[in-house]
Amino acid sequence: MTEAAGYRSALTTRYASPAMLRLWGAEHRAHLWRRLWLTLAEEQRHLGIAIPDAALEAMRSHLVGVDLQAVRRHEQRVRHDVMAHIHAFSHDAPAARPFLHLGATSAYVTDNADLVVIREAMRLLLGRVAAVLRGLRTVALEHRTIPTLAYTHFQPAQLTTVGKRTSLWLYDFALDAEALRAAIATLPFRGCKGTTGTQASYLQLFEGDHAKVRELDRRVAAAWGFESVVPVSGQTYSRKLDSGVLDVLAGLAQSASKFGTDLRLLQHEGEILEPFEQEQVGSSAMPYKRNPVRAERVCALSRYLMALRENGAYTAATQWLERSLDDSANRRLVFPEAFLTADAILILCTNISVGLDVQPAVIRRNVEAQMPFMAAERWLLLGVAAGGDRQELHEIMCRHSRATRVAMAEGGKNDLLDRLSADPAFAPVNARTLKAELDAVQYIGRAPDQVLEFVEGMVDPLLDSLNSYAVSDEAKVTI
Repeated sequence: MTEAAGYRSALTTRYASPAMLRLWGAEHRAHLWRRLWLTLAEEQRHLGIAIPDAALEAMRSHLVGVDLQAVRRHEQRVRHDVMAHIHAFSHDAPAARPFLHLGATSAYVTDNADLVVIREAMRLLLGRVAAVLRGLRTVALEHRTIPTLAYTHFQPAQLTTVGKRTSLWLYDFALDAEALRAAIATLPFRGCKGTTGTQASYLQLFEGDHAKVRELDRRVAAAWGFESVVPVSGQTYSRKLDSGVLDVLAGLAQSASKFGTDLRLLQHEGEILEPFEQEQVGSSAMPYKRNPVRAERVCALSRYLMALRENGAYTAATQWLERSLDDSANRRLVFPEAFLTADAILILCTNISVGLDVQPAVIRRNVEAQMPFMAAERWLLLGVAAGGDRQELHEIMCRHSRATRVAMAEGGKNDLLDRLSADPAFAPVNARTLKAELDAVQYIGRAPDQVLEFVEGMVDPLLDSLNSYAVSDEAKVTI
């Protein structure tokens, strides 16, 4: 069967970046396992285990360039993935064979490597979130004073500004950045725990010296840049840690889906459009269309990622005593898919945020069409101040508003001002006074200042702290 004839995930062929694909690839994992075995042997020797220089040098000389075909042949024979890699490493570094995997169980390499990849992948995602934040920050500041209709129930409610609405998306992603940063900082290493988490094999290896067993655990974790190890474990670390990581990724999906959904609504209104390339085709049948395909894909991928979150919860809930193997196949699928999906989502969100096409003229027309309704409360107060009865005036305004909406539905304009000016109940209020209340800027409250305060108080300090996570790779958006 040719490569094209077999199924390949769209995440690998269309959506995720080469950087994220590499992290979850078999080659990277094989290299991590070999480095973990080397670290274990180095730290065991440091603590007094008689491992010769030749064994360590042999390991160091064969950390990369793993023959994955040879590993597969070993696995077909022994039916055990970790033992297959041990056989392959032993073949490449025969001097190390007697000391490979000394005192360890399979979870030493599988779980610890998973935690390393998860940490690396979260760091990559944090850089991508920072890119989204920078894109939305620019939009929020540039359009912070432009009045626009604010909606509740997707019905015109009052006014906000384009920048203030953008700040709502910005805040969601800022929360995700903080959650990712906290998850990275607090992620522990499994360390050296032995077959069922009792460290019995290591205690035997160090002839009953508990201090050396604890020190081995600490030193191996430190060698991999982890500040802490899980305090207790069965054969594997608690799968609640996995569930927590998936919660963070699902949070990203929630923010992205909200952003994508809002943009789809706004593109329908013609107010804010996603990027559209010079030769991009909107529809195979309707050449005039400009579909929000990027935002739609964000929503589609986000839905998939949020659904993957449940797997982590189920896996954590169904671990048997010190462990069972029913987590393995599930995790092999869920974790790469979850991170590749999050990666693809954030690439799309960055592409959208830096290329948002704001249409001020359309926004202004939409505001003007609804402004008389927006001014209703002010007009009501003016009528009361001129001696009118508040409840009576409210009923009159309701009647005229309904009539105005009927006229607008039949193609007429919003003539609520004319109707009120001609009503005897509003005679004490000068028509010019009523018209003065149609200035949209009077209705945006503190929105422009809120944007500045939010950006200066939270976004900029957050971005400054994320400079080390900047991403510069070949990630592209596939239409």
